Amino acid sequence: MKKRTVLLIIPVILILAALGGFTVWANTPLGPMPEALSALVSDDQVQVEQQNDWWVFTPLTDEVSTGFIIYPGGRVDWRSYAPLAKAIAQRGTLVVLVPMPFNLAVFSPQKGIEVIRANPQIRFWAIGGHSLGGAMAANFVYQKPGLVQGLVLWASYPAENNSLKDLPVEAVSIYGSEDGLATVDVIKASRVLLPAATRWVEIAGGNHAQFGWYGNQPGDGEALISREDQQLIVVEETARFLGQISVSGVEK
Repeated sequence: MKKRTVLLIIPVILILAALGGFTVWANTPLGPMPEALSALVSDDQVQVEQQNDWWVFTPLTDEVSTGFIIYPGGRVDWRSYAPLAKAIAQRGTLVVLVPMPFNLAVFSPQKGIEVIRANPQIRFWAIGGHSLGGAMAANFVYQKPGLVQGLVLWASYPAENNSLKDLPVEAVSIYGSEDGLATVDVIKASRVLLPAATRWVEIAGGNHAQFGWYGNQPGDGEALISREDQQLIVVEETARFLGQISVSGVEK
């Protein structure tokens, strides 16, 4: 084989190796724990079913007017957020958990549009997510201003070029005091990117990984409260926020 041919082939091999490594990395996400898998089963309060390529948690009540779209955290199995989705649905909100290509919401940040179009019966919408999922939910709001009424950030914040401070959206930022990834300082620095009326909720003793059910996460801080206690706070604060946007009088 000629030297010139070898020199042309080597970069191709390196690119293919890099792509292969990325594919393996992206498709070996964290979680889910057994508690997450059990939350994917319907009960007498919430019907859980797959629609298209997302999962819907429908409260078994007479009328549901508010919907909440959840984007999973980066390289976290989407099923790890099923307990949160189901618990929020139990409080009267349609919750849609959206799996992402390669387990990274950055590859499909506008996927929420499909969910909204498929559920015309919902009058009020919020979108949100954990970590990278929350950042991509913020990107959705930035790209489609006015399409949703609420943004829910779990240990997350908008990108610097996605300022939402002047957009017509309500927001809540829920974060943990012991988070080693989305640290308190980083979260506080994001205040300039969010509406002035944003609600800020610090979970004392909470960390990054306990926003889901996928075990521990490299680089995270050590939680000082249990996963169950942290999840309860996340559910209650998120449900409270969703109740507020449903009575705000601003329709999609």
